[in-house]
Amino acid sequence: QVQLVESGGDSVQPGGSLRLSCVASGIPFSPNTMGWYRQVPEKQRELVAEVRYGHTNYPDSVKGRFIISRDDDKNAVHLQMNSLKVEDTAVYYCRAEGWAGGRGYDYWGQGTQVIVSA
Repeated sequence: QVQLVESGGDSVQPGGSLRLSCVASGIPFSPNTMGWYRQVPEKQRELVAEVRYGHTNYPDSVKGRFIISRDDDKNAVHLQMNSLKVEDTAVYYCRAEGWAGGRGYDYWGQGTQVIVSA
């Protein structure tokens, strides 16, 4: 059974930092892409950061503040979030994509809440 388990969500003040972690288990082959998305109520889930075939991608909204890193030995991905803003408040989801047995897979975690508030 595939599981993506996120951790690290918390409540912080603006300007603070958090580090999110996601560990994937049960995936037969290493994902070619692991990333983080976020969602707020009544809005679409949006990409925050990803490592896709070894290349990192960030939207402008987090570029320079967030850093994604992978630990392939543990099938883990981390998101260091610095200089947090109120608008970073969201549920953050981990995602793993790849191929196994000639078929693509796309798994999501359950999410971890990040609240940035004074």
